[in-house]
Amino acid sequence: MTHALFSPFTIAGISHHTASVADMEAVRFPDEEAFLERAGEWFKGVILLQTCNRIEVMVHGNADLLVTFLEGEGRTGWQIWKDAEALSHLLDLAAGLDSMVIGEDQILGQLRKALTLSEEKSVADPLITLCINKAIHAGSEARRMSGINRGAVSIGSAAVLLAEERLGSLEGRHILVLGSGEMGVLVTQALAAKHLSAIYVANRTFDRARLLAEKVHGTAVPMADLYRYLTLSDVVICCTAAPHPVIRAEEVSQAMNSRSWPLDTTRRPLIIVDIAQPRDVEEEVGKIPGICLYTIDDLRKVNDDTAQFRKEAAMKVRAFLDQELTQFIRLFNRKAADELLATLHSWAEQIRIRERDRALSRLSGYDDRLREVTDDLTRVLTRKLLTDVTLTIRTCAERGEMQIAENLVGAITRGEMICSRTSD
Repeated sequence: MTHALFSPFTIAGISHHTASVADMEAVRFPDEEAFLERAGEWFKGVILLQTCNRIEVMVHGNADLLVTFLEGEGRTGWQIWKDAEALSHLLDLAAGLDSMVIGEDQILGQLRKALTLSEEKSVADPLITLCINKAIHAGSEARRMSGINRGAVSIGSAAVLLAEERLGSLEGRHILVLGSGEMGVLVTQALAAKHLSAIYVANRTFDRARLLAEKVHGTAVPMADLYRYLTLSDVVICCTAAPHPVIRAEEVSQAMNSRSWPLDTTRRPLIIVDIAQPRDVEEEVGKIPGICLYTIDDLRKVNDDTAQFRKEAAMKVRAFLDQELTQFIRLFNRKAADELLATLHSWAEQIRIRERDRALSRLSGYDDRLREVTDDLTRVLTRKLLTDVTLTIRTCAERGEMQIAENLVGAITRGEMICSRTSD
């Protein structure tokens, strides 16, 4: 068993490991559907995974073509994983080993969402679908057998821990959560146990803000009153999906004027944690007196009490994924062989139909029953004649022996001898 793949699979990625928030913003694709449509013209299958701290483009295609495509999109600076290395990276991703918070669960839902979008845009071919589903299954099993996600926090709860660390405690505090999507839910869930005086939830769609606020006994506020509630809060956590900043320096500067105690010109401090991607808060906001602005880059410094446990669990997960990779390659190659087998079976079907019709033309006055029997006979014969070679080709594919499999099909469909091909 080799680690060769029967068909090319490539991942181009950029993440928190090597890139800052600004670097990731520069290569982010704001219109995911449009990107998938363009990529679908280049590759048999494509997945786009974009989270707050990573961007991954996965394709059923070779690395050179993917690099060329991304350069044409004006995006450079990617790390490239090819073939078996790409499958291994995908397993690490799904298991949470590559996450900022080791073992976090959110990546599994993000992979499912990315696959669903590709399926909706008809750019998820069977091989890409197999890869994502296998990775999700392996990631789920890795968590079950190792407990690596025990005590692990999401980026949302890490933001809450950061605010708590800076203030000493969140008890009795007022918190404003900007955004009611997946990240907003994680943030409010983490806040719910902190004995706050108030949780305000603001969102572009007020009904969504209200639904989320009701779950945590908070208060939904209109976006039009954003800066008013900002001045009432001790912490603001931003996690919208807006394509542009929604908290602007000029408005914040004006709002901060009302945060001074009577007869005191000192402004009460305000902590803003921006975990949105792209960022929700203009960079200049961090320069305003009294504002402490943190981004995803700062979450790396959050102290995690379960880090040692997850480090030990990660070693178990690594051993498990090394075993899974062998099976993954076998499954991948078996599925990749379908295209080659389709060529073989299509060739055989054309011959079957031709010879069936030729035989029927020699029979005078045949009825529908005779035609049906003849059709069944030729179909069964064809299938049985191809059974052994189909199994052999699949076995070659699973082992990564692409040339042997192609030679077999060539020898059958084009009458070429294997020995003549291998001697060239």
